[in-house]
Amino acid sequence: MKRRSKDGGKKNAYVVFTREPVPGTTKTRLMPYYSAEKCAELHKCFLKDLSREVKRVDADIIVAYTGGEPVFLRKTFGSRAAYIAQRGNNLGQKMENAFADAFALGYENVILTGTDIPELKADSVNSAFEMLDSCDIVLGPTSDGGYYLIGMSSLHHEAFDVKLYGVSTVFEETTGSIRSSGFSVSIADEYSDIDDKEDIAGLMERIRGDRSVAGPDTRRFLMENIAVSIIVPLYNEELTVNTMMDQLRPYKDEAEIIFVDGGSSDATLTLIGDEFRVISCERGRGRQLNEGVAASCGDVLFFLHCDSVLPKGFLGEIKRCMMRKPFGCFGVRFDSNNFFMLTNRIISNYRAALGGVAFGDQGMFIERKLFFDEGMFPEIPVMEDYEFSIRMKKRGYRPAMARRRILTSSRRYGKGTVSIVKTEMLMFYLRMLYRMGEDPSRLKQRYKDIRGRQSV
Repeated sequence: MKRRSKDGGKKNAYVVFTREPVPGTTKTRLMPYYSAEKCAELHKCFLKDLSREVKRVDADIIVAYTGGEPVFLRKTFGSRAAYIAQRGNNLGQKMENAFADAFALGYENVILTGTDIPELKADSVNSAFEMLDSCDIVLGPTSDGGYYLIGMSSLHHEAFDVKLYGVSTVFEETTGSIRSSGFSVSIADEYSDIDDKEDIAGLMERIRGDRSVAGPDTRRFLMENIAVSIIVPLYNEELTVNTMMDQLRPYKDEAEIIFVDGGSSDATLTLIGDEFRVISCERGRGRQLNEGVAASCGDVLFFLHCDSVLPKGFLGEIKRCMMRKPFGCFGVRFDSNNFFMLTNRIISNYRAALGGVAFGDQGMFIERKLFFDEGMFPEIPVMEDYEFSIRMKKRGYRPAMARRRILTSSRRYGKGTVSIVKTEMLMFYLRMLYRMGEDPSRLKQRYKDIRGRQSV
């Protein structure tokens, strides 16, 4: 039965213009950022989320498809939708023919949208149908100069008189052709389509601001497919590197892992062998971390000290945090039950969660683009993590805190309460001097005395 609008007016048809999501044929502009299989999976997520929205559209659903038998499309949109094959030699002809087929079925108002708009809401489509009561054609623009929605109450060939689709002038050229032919056009809500890697980054940023921006399947896909690069600086870590490799080995296929050696003179490099990627550069944690980033390709950069013990499911923790904020860290705990180390843990976690300042031993992670935008780590003798975190805070970025805590070695504090308290007081004093403008090279002369020969 053809559906009339809520006020009993004209019969409405909503044409979902898409293709069967087959690997290698859909979302190909996202390759090789995503594999062909992942591109098809992303398209499926768009379709599943859209299928929830179309239930609230005041219209019958017609799926205009290409790319083979609509097996997944039928499963997703169900038996209540009509299915018609796309016809034509180019995009304009195919859309025009989809309108012609819908009008031939007896519909009076027809709106067509693509399916690469994961933020599209039913209210926008319903509003576009209402616009057709007072105009000839309605268009929904995309932020890149195209359009995702077109609607009309009778077939207007002029709406498809565009020389070339897929360029930034499509919307302007289409509206110009319509108006120059004497027809009126109304403009629907603007959305962003997802065509390339930069579009994915923009969508992620909008989701962080409002989780309702995209549907649950799309959000799940984006979280699961965040590419993480793990960067571990080294300097004489023969006592810790085996433990670190044991922790990272199960994640070799899930994350990029890069060790950055600063000129180790012990057995560190021999122990690593050829199992993990190692690059070498001049010693200095800031320099080593930056060199590791330059050699990496992940969306998210995870900076990890070699003497840390990772919590279970750390990679998932990072991805969940990155769906909320572009910068984050773990809570920290120490491998010591000394009262003053417990106090240190509380202060460190409080400083990160409420003060917005994280340290390197908390496993800082950050969106790649933001890391470069904020100038990377300063290549100074000490305090590179402190300086970077302060800089982030000044720019309004406070870290998202992972639910689980990273276990950090207390070796820098020495053994016994006296040594621990003296070290904590010295570190507090050095940070104060740094904030007051003391030269990091002078601080390094004192700082090196509180760290073992094994560390960077």
